[in-house]
Amino acid sequence: MKLYADRAPTALRQLLTDVFVVAWIYVWVKLGMALFDAIQGLAAPGRKLEGAGTGLADNLQGAGDKINGVPGVPDSVAAPFASAANAARSLADAGREQQQIVNDLAWIMSVLVIAVPVALVVLLWLPLRIRWMRRAGSAARLRDATAGRDLLALRALATQPLGKLVKIDPDIAALWRKGDKQAVEALATLELRSLGLR
Repeated sequence: MKLYADRAPTALRQLLTDVFVVAWIYVWVKLGMALFDAIQGLAAPGRKLEGAGTGLADNLQGAGDKINGVPGVPDSVAAPFASAANAARSLADAGREQQQIVNDLAWIMSVLVIAVPVALVVLLWLPLRIRWMRRAGSAARLRDATAGRDLLALRALATQPLGKLVKIDPDIAALWRKGDKQAVEALATLELRSLGLR
C-alpha cells in the first residue's frame, strides 16, 4: 500500500497564494497612491491662477486705497480699481475651485483603483481561505485521536479524487470497511495532506 504524495503540497500552495495576495494588494495600493499624485499634479494651474488672482486683487485694492487717501480725489476715481480687484478675486476663487475639483477627482480615482482589487480579494479569496482554515483546524484537532483518524479516513473516501484513492490501494474501500489500520492511516494521512497538514 503506497501513500499518495502531492506534487505541490497544499501548505506551500496556501503560502504562495497568501504571498501573492499580499503583493497584489501592495501593488494596487502603490498604484492608487501614484495615481493620486499624478492627478494632484493637474492642480498646478489652479494654484497659479489662485496666486495670480490673489496677488492682482491685493495690488489693485492697495492702489485703490492709496487713491482714496489722496485729498480732493473723488471716490469715483478709485472705483475701477475696486471692481478690478473683485474680478481678480473671482479668478482666485476659480483657481481654488479647480484645485478642489482635482483633489476630489484624485481621491475618487485612487480609492477606486485600490478598492476594486481589494474587493476581489475580500469577496473571492478570503472566504476560501477562511473555509480552508476551518477545515484544517478541525482536521488538526481530529488527527491525534483514534476515532478522529477514522473520521479523517471516511472523509478521504468521500471527498478525495478516485485517482488518489486507487494509488493507495485499488481495494481501499474494502480495506477501510474491514477496519484495516494501515488503510485507515493511509486515508487519514491523505486527507491531512490535502489540507496541508501532516
